[in-house]
Amino acid sequence: MVGGKPNFILKDVHLHIKEGEFVSIMGPSGSGKSSLLNVIGMLDDASEGEYFFLEQPVHTLKEKQRSQLYKQYIGFVFQAYHLIDELTVYENIETPLIYQNVKGSERQAMVADILDRFQIVGKKDLSPTQLSGGQQQLVGIARALIGKPKLLLADEPTGNLNSRQGEEIMELFKQLNNEGVTIIQVTHSEKNAAYGSRIINLLDGRIENN
Repeated sequence: MVGGKPNFILKDVHLHIKEGEFVSIMGPSGSGKSSLLNVIGMLDDASEGEYFFLEQPVHTLKEKQRSQLYKQYIGFVFQAYHLIDELTVYENIETPLIYQNVKGSERQAMVADILDRFQIVGKKDLSPTQLSGGQQQLVGIARALIGKPKLLLADEPTGNLNSRQGEEIMELFKQLNNEGVTIIQVTHSEKNAAYGSRIINLLDGRIENN
């Protein structure tokens, strides 16, 4: 609260994203980009307004129902990785499949495939703390993709990668989008933003254009 009035991080945000879109969200630091991504990803609640996801009224759902939607349909690449230090790289990547009740043998095959795809097979038994920032980011991206999400949310997905790795990840996102995955990314990079079919600019919690 500021001077008795609520202080909104996001204000008057009207946004419609179609299935299969690739949307880039840009704006200066503090403009509300990550907050918007967290609301879309059901990690934060909006204090007012409505949010529909696959025709489900998220704003009226109980936390358990929202959690089920998130686990079933959404992959999230966090800027700060959000890996679990107590688990190995393999176990971190496997976690979403356990939530989705994928059988053990199928989980093994899926994790082996994605470890190979990201060229991190040799890191599978290490803990996240033994990895560089770039390697942790790759593990975070692998974990977000393993469950074959319908919606991929990415907060500065290439921020900790070198330019070659960053380009490979953006090409992978483009390929996934071509296969029907909806992608919403927050980025400071004009180059990365250009991979999207639409750019949304945020300023002081409001959408400048849409």
